[in-house]
Amino acid sequence: MKFVDEVKITISSGRGGPGAVTFRRESHQPRGGPDGGDGGKGGDVIFRTSKHINSLFEYKTYKKYAADNGQPGAAEKCTGAHGADLVLVVPEGTLVRSAETNEILHDLTNVDEVKVLQGGRGGKGNEFFKTSVNQAPEYAQPGEDNQSLEIVLELKLIADVGIIGFPNAGKSTLISRISAAKPKIADYPFTTLTPQLGVVKVGDYSNFVVADIPGLIKGAHQGIGLGIQFLKHIERTSLFIHVIDVSAMSGRDPLEDFADINFEIEQYDQLNKDKDGFFPLSTREQIIVFNKIDLLRSEELEKLKKAFQKKYNKEVYAISGVTGKNIKDLLTTVADKILKAKGLTHDGPTVQH
Repeated sequence: MKFVDEVKITISSGRGGPGAVTFRRESHQPRGGPDGGDGGKGGDVIFRTSKHINSLFEYKTYKKYAADNGQPGAAEKCTGAHGADLVLVVPEGTLVRSAETNEILHDLTNVDEVKVLQGGRGGKGNEFFKTSVNQAPEYAQPGEDNQSLEIVLELKLIADVGIIGFPNAGKSTLISRISAAKPKIADYPFTTLTPQLGVVKVGDYSNFVVADIPGLIKGAHQGIGLGIQFLKHIERTSLFIHVIDVSAMSGRDPLEDFADINFEIEQYDQLNKDKDGFFPLSTREQIIVFNKIDLLRSEELEKLKKAFQKKYNKEVYAISGVTGKNIKDLLTTVADKILKAKGLTHDGPTVQH
């Protein structure tokens, strides 16, 4: 299934059915009292989340979705059938935005389902309007009108950790080693074309979800390469693993790579700063990871660490995604930081007095 993370659609609830204007027809009472029933209620529009889908692909083709209308009332005080609700199934983490204002209407994170539009009420039949002074009302209510709304569905994957870095830095290799995710791995740019999710288990005390974000290169905010459209998928994360290729094979400067990726993140923040509910990515903690150290002599690695420390005053983890060297220590640190961010310890929730 093709990965689609944003669509614009129009949704409509159902109209209420009109009430009926009828009178009893009996042989001994040719024009009996009113017995017009009420109209049925129109269907609601409901969004339901599912853990089994991770794309909005199903909504790419069709742009209009409507619940059923309520049916008219009938004689003998019969109420019209209610219109069937429209249930739209979307991935967890989907945002429902107003297409007109860009306001977040609903955030479908940790939510099973939510009613977005209410169906119209059914109109009252003429039996409802019978009074002592009006024994034979010849009118009924029309059904209440429906509601319609143009919305944008925006998927943001639910992950604890975002893995960022240049293409071929080893992000896919890392996520395939630490989780059951099986991304495509090859030695050419943009091997990964969609975000990849993986669940990481650390010992017996911690599980966390990582997301591998593809396509970040210098100039991504200007649309170069795959652009920055996938950065939305790490907006929910509490920290980043920033993977840097330190082998000579990339032909790039690891210190410049670090600066370039962070510049793209800052530009993304600028582009989205006025967006409802946006929390800047540049404020997240980053764990810096030098990868592919198996292709670097130890003295060159130490020299690079010192240069990085001097320029950025940040500590780094040196690993090999291929051999697995030092990955266990990295994951222990990540797990501890995730637990702390969630207010947990290895033994359970922290107690605050």
